[in-house]
Amino acid sequence: MDLIKIAQETFHIEADALLTAAARLDQNFLTAIDIILNTKGKLIITGVGKSGLVGAKMAATFASTGTSSFFLHPTEALHGDLGMISKGDTLLAISSSGESEELTKILPHIKRFDIPLIGLTSNKSSSLGKYADVFLDITVEKEACPLGVAPTTSTTLTMAFGDALAVALMKHRGFKEQDFASFHPGGSLGKKLFVKVKDLMRTDALPIIDNQATLKEAVVTMGEGKLGTVLIVNEEKKFIALLSDGDLRRALMDEGFSLEHLAIDYATQHPKSYSNTELLASEALEIIENDRIQLLPLVSEEGTILGVLHIHDLINAGIKSK
Repeated sequence: MDLIKIAQETFHIEADALLTAAARLDQNFLTAIDIILNTKGKLIITGVGKSGLVGAKMAATFASTGTSSFFLHPTEALHGDLGMISKGDTLLAISSSGESEELTKILPHIKRFDIPLIGLTSNKSSSLGKYADVFLDITVEKEACPLGVAPTTSTTLTMAFGDALAVALMKHRGFKEQDFASFHPGGSLGKKLFVKVKDLMRTDALPIIDNQATLKEAVVTMGEGKLGTVLIVNEEKKFIALLSDGDLRRALMDEGFSLEHLAIDYATQHPKSYSNTELLASEALEIIENDRIQLLPLVSEEGTILGVLHIHDLINAGIKSK
């Protein structure tokens, strides 16, 4: 049995169905878009079985791309959740046959609300087809399932219809990357566009020593700070140097090394620092990666230390460079 060939055939069957459906898109699709654009309330998706699972995904896609939407199970609607529907809403109902019992039972009640009904079905003469104000055809020639019974091609096409509607709406509204991120503040894009240096930088118990501190004092402070680095300030508390654990190891190789030597003599003088705490964390990570450093000090306009941003803080927060 050639399983690769079977898998390829599945891809071809479903791809052909998508292309066929794309070719028969007509004014009904544009009417559906217009209805959704003019919906003052929410776009409610409903369906049962596999159609319901696809509907839940569609509702999530709409909601994250600028169309206020949620999924309503027809059975729950019959037992009180119809109260979630109100004037100003639009209902998008999914049923390949158009005769799903749980769905057809709520259709008469939906019409009482006098709201638009978009029907995704393969049977325009079905109950759903007749009740729908707009009919979107999800007819497929055959399911990829070898028995022809498991929803496969039909669910793929239905999901693609939802994606097509969502993408068309995004384009019409001029939905931008920033808009998407605002709906996904915890996602990688949201973090990339909204998380700033000030949100992640460390400000407490910073490993700071003055310019008269010895290497012995620096070692103790470095251990307590757990950053592998100490920051050195002058008499005016301005940041002037940075001593890393690498600097310390190199100092150990010097002839005549002593822990009583001044730490600043082995430190990096005038290291790079930034005063813009509004800088995006993703941009800060790019700076850290390009400069091959681990710690980015943040200072005030006067040069005093406000905080530090360590590369581990950025990685742990899921920040990625631009």
